[in-house]
Amino acid sequence: MRKIAVDALGGDNAPAAIVEGCLEALGEREDLAIQLCGPTERLEKLLEGKEYDKSRLEIVEAPGEITNHDSPAMAVRRKLDSSMVVAMMRLKHGEAEAAVSAGSTGAWLAGGIFKVGRIRGIDRPALAPTLPTMKGTPCLLLDSGANMDCKPEYLRQFALMGTAYMRGVLGQTEPKVGLLNVGAEDEKGNELSKEAYALIKEQEGISFFGNIEGRDALTGDVQVVVTDGFAGNVLLKATEGAIGFIFTQLKSAMTADLPSKLAAAVLKPRLRQLKHKLDYQEYGGAVLLGVDGVMIKAHGSSTAHAFARAILQAASCVDSGLVDSIKRALGSVEQAPGNA
Repeated sequence: MRKIAVDALGGDNAPAAIVEGCLEALGEREDLAIQLCGPTERLEKLLEGKEYDKSRLEIVEAPGEITNHDSPAMAVRRKLDSSMVVAMMRLKHGEAEAAVSAGSTGAWLAGGIFKVGRIRGIDRPALAPTLPTMKGTPCLLLDSGANMDCKPEYLRQFALMGTAYMRGVLGQTEPKVGLLNVGAEDEKGNELSKEAYALIKEQEGISFFGNIEGRDALTGDVQVVVTDGFAGNVLLKATEGAIGFIFTQLKSAMTADLPSKLAAAVLKPRLRQLKHKLDYQEYGGAVLLGVDGVMIKAHGSSTAHAFARAILQAASCVDSGLVDSIKRALGSVEQAPGNA
């Protein structure tokens, strides 16, 4: 049985969408057990009249809440009864095998570092969402916002962790790693990218593709895109915005007049497939790679379906032995010292 701790109060649509997402996930995997962390009375009301296996859904009392207005590091240290901290502490103490939240990204990252702890050999954990590509194969982007300023060594570690994730969780036997840059030539970029290029190129266990430009990130030529958190977040948000723009324009064009509506009716099955392929809700959340446990950060605006995908993603990470794979890649089996 895969035990997943869930922050019931995190996200724009919490707790209703979180509860519905949990029920959807339970319906998809019979070996899944969810620990729903939040205010008991409030959650029980949302579950009234719902059909589900009550033996696989436990409510864990956690009346407090961390919001986006809280100082992340301060909140995880002081709000010990919050739904987010309670969920991550169940992971820390082995009561759960993974933790999922759609709440504050900063608090989730701070909790991963200060509560769950880093894997020994990892300087900075990275947020890694999965992106669609033209070839239909997924691509992992890291970092997407956890570390605004990076050292070349961090990017080398990102490349190792991304490779371990793609191999273990998504079954890519030889994932290619691309370094995000302003040009494909070896000598392109700033000092960070030039030094990171040399480190990643020399790293054993990585299939290094070389530099890639932003426009090539979704071609499918690489399965892991490595960059600092600033550039990664810009790429991620720009991609989300571009996809939204395209579908808005398509909808407008397809409903402009009668001939367009008739054409849309014919194309509807194909358009639905395309929307499914490009919809971030189908890809779960961003995995926080580098912490000593499986932690998934779902999108803040996650619907019930999107959150269910994040829970199932967490279970798949546990199935694959992701954390141990990263430890083996780093030659480490111990948690970093100094973590509490």
